Amino acid sequence: MANKIIMTAEDIRRTLARIAHEIIEFNKSTERLILVGMRTRGVPLAMRLAANIEHFEGVKMPVGALDFSLYRDDFNSLGLQPIVKSTDIPIGVSDRVIVLVDDVLYTGRSARAAMDALIDLGRPQAIQLAVLIDRGHRELPIRADYVGKNMPSARDEKMQVQLKEVDGVDEVAIIPTPPVKEESHEGS
Repeated sequence: MANKIIMTAEDIRRTLARIAHEIIEFNKSTERLILVGMRTRGVPLAMRLAANIEHFEGVKMPVGALDFSLYRDDFNSLGLQPIVKSTDIPIGVSDRVIVLVDDVLYTGRSARAAMDALIDLGRPQAIQLAVLIDRGHRELPIRADYVGKNMPSARDEKMQVQLKEVDGVDEVAIIPTPPVKEESHEGS
């Protein structure tokens, strides 16, 4: 089965412009806002949102990068060791409205881990969540405030977001996973 492209570079550009307008409209002011991208692809998305807001409002937005890997709840169960990257938020988060930015919202576990990491840095006035894709299948009661595209998907499909800054191309695709072959028990 071939990958199914669900967003092109132009779709992503238009979607981020819309989300930037929604952030401005909902918050009524950009004065206390900080955009914080969740590593890895949330960071360039946050930077693009900030550029859109600057273009629309003439205000330069503070943008940060958040590494939440030590706050994940699945490393022990997967037997993985976290690869820690840097957290770089240019101003304090206390009493600020943080717009947490990620590429895909799935189970909600990454968003929960990111919120825990943010709260360890201070006490934000509010945390909002902006995602490019919401694919459903929530395991925690978390929802995005700003959604680029709702894309219900099967659990056995993979949502692949590629961004120029990381992957050299802008597109979102659904990648079907091949069915698992059952072992033959002939002659048993």
